[in-house]
Amino acid sequence: MSEAVSAVQGASASGFVDVAEAGLVGMVTIRGDLGDSDFAHAVWSVTHCGLPKKRGIAAGESDQLLWMSPDELLLVCAHEEAEARVQALSAALSGQHHLVVNVSDARAVFRVSGSGSAVREAMAKVTPADLRPRILGVGEVRRTRMAQVPAAICFDGEDQATIVCFRSVGTYVFDLLVRSSKPGSEVGHF
Repeated sequence: MSEAVSAVQGASASGFVDVAEAGLVGMVTIRGDLGDSDFAHAVWSVTHCGLPKKRGIAAGESDQLLWMSPDELLLVCAHEEAEARVQALSAALSGQHHLVVNVSDARAVFRVSGSGSAVREAMAKVTPADLRPRILGVGEVRRTRMAQVPAAICFDGEDQATIVCFRSVGTYVFDLLVRSSKPGSEVGHF
């Protein structure tokens, strides 16, 4: 079996913000009735995360759960643990309507970091999402587009954002972020 490699193999670049691929990240899509207490308990029994609120993130000991839609969560864990999480979640959710899929190798993850409002400046040039802090705050997730492709954005802090996209468009998203962060291209919106 071949060894897993990330979408752009750890590429990074610096402009008025820094753009870096996060490397291999474990990601498991979990679908089901988020309002069902049995569902919530089963997910907690494996992840040790409570269910996040709408557009929120819940952190456990080593995992994170991101709210992706009214019936979908994204579990973020160590890449090498993703398949074990799928097996454990499938067993815990047995008898309930659910879907649990390891999507780790189908996704790419990037981090954009910089000072002040620079991260929001760089990102706002390539997404139609409203990135004002009062609209998309720290610790919230937003599904949107990055230019022509779907992506999810999360602000981990005012100085760092995480972007998740399909692996097949990883190079496109990386290049897009690098171009949007060229020194001297700040627009002063935030």
